[in-house]
Amino acid sequence: MKARYQYRIYPRPTQIEPLAKAFGCARVVWNDALWVYKKAFREGLPRPKDVDKQVITQAKKTEERSWLAEVSNIVLQQSYRDLCTAWNNYFSSLKGKRKGKPVGKPKLKKKQSRQSIRFRIGGFSVHSQSVKLAKIGHIPIVFSRPLPSEPSSVTIIKDCSGRYFASFVVEVEQPVSPVTEQSVGIDLGLTYFAILSSGEKVENPRLHKKMLRKIQKANRRLSKATKGLSRMEESERRKRRKHRLAKLHAKVKDQRTDFIHKLTTRLVRENQALAVEDLNVAGMVKNRKLSRAISDAGWSKFKTTLAAKCDKYGRHLTIVDRWFPSSQKCSCCGESEGKKELDVREWECLFCNTIHDRDINAAENLNRWAGGQSDQYINGRGSKCQTTVVAVCVEPSTTPKQLTLF
Repeated sequence: MKARYQYRIYPRPTQIEPLAKAFGCARVVWNDALWVYKKAFREGLPRPKDVDKQVITQAKKTEERSWLAEVSNIVLQQSYRDLCTAWNNYFSSLKGKRKGKPVGKPKLKKKQSRQSIRFRIGGFSVHSQSVKLAKIGHIPIVFSRPLPSEPSSVTIIKDCSGRYFASFVVEVEQPVSPVTEQSVGIDLGLTYFAILSSGEKVENPRLHKKMLRKIQKANRRLSKATKGLSRMEESERRKRRKHRLAKLHAKVKDQRTDFIHKLTTRLVRENQALAVEDLNVAGMVKNRKLSRAISDAGWSKFKTTLAAKCDKYGRHLTIVDRWFPSSQKCSCCGESEGKKELDVREWECLFCNTIHDRDINAAENLNRWAGGQSDQYINGRGSKCQTTVVAVCVEPSTTPKQLTLF
């Protein structure tokens, strides 16, 4: 399978400008090609051919785009290929040929957002303490762990806080984890981030809430700085304050990512089968009173990371239908007393007189779906579940798979 290994890089002051030119040229090629595709689509014409020659080869000969020749041609070609892939995925999703969630139409790239360029084999080389890029040179890199094999491509990323990263795509063997007999049901919440069927309750770190006062102060200071008519006319004070705000958001993001990776890794290593409820997060965040707390928890990222790690380690993950009444049914006898309000955290079953903790009871009901099987009497008819892994992989797979999270 294919995996990504990301490291922090530290460009020298003389390399900042060549990187900025590469980011800008790749962004211009993407936007120019997207404009050509959209124009043909609006006019009802077939998809134009040889667009790369129009936006790269012929554009270099014009006075307006002559600076495209200052960067490596590999960066420009890869930017165009990425746009073609995004354009094809959009129409494949519309026709139902592409599995998964619907894919949106490609958008124009902006200078203020996250920047990235990609190099394929021939445009980069990896050394002990640096990575060499075409027309840029050796950039110092910090290897927190060794690369398992020779990378096939590298993506240079600059986030909004000004940090640079190198993301390598490498071929790795699927790890063979020891088979266990344990299973777990995971109920997500706000008071506690996750409640396990074993009775364990994982504390909700509330990372954004802890940083909210500093973020609000940085936003107020940014709003008072001189904005200017364009980005080129922004004052240095506004740029510094914008960078300060971006660093605060980046810190929250890094802390949340670290928390989710550690939790999902522990759950996948300790359990053979896992079950989690398919929550409608997009609909739940429309609640104005709970939207900030739900977004701070990061439920969607947790489920995506958990699914990717189950694929990697050969675990069985079951996504239980969102309409399954996990918190309404008794996990002992399977009877339901009707809908219970959210403020009811503990209740006694009228049929078997068992006292339940609402969250632990829901996790135990979800645990019955772990492994793709459930008790029909307890779960009732009509419940749906989706299984991300059909069977446990004991031997490394020879079919290449792309794990975008690693």
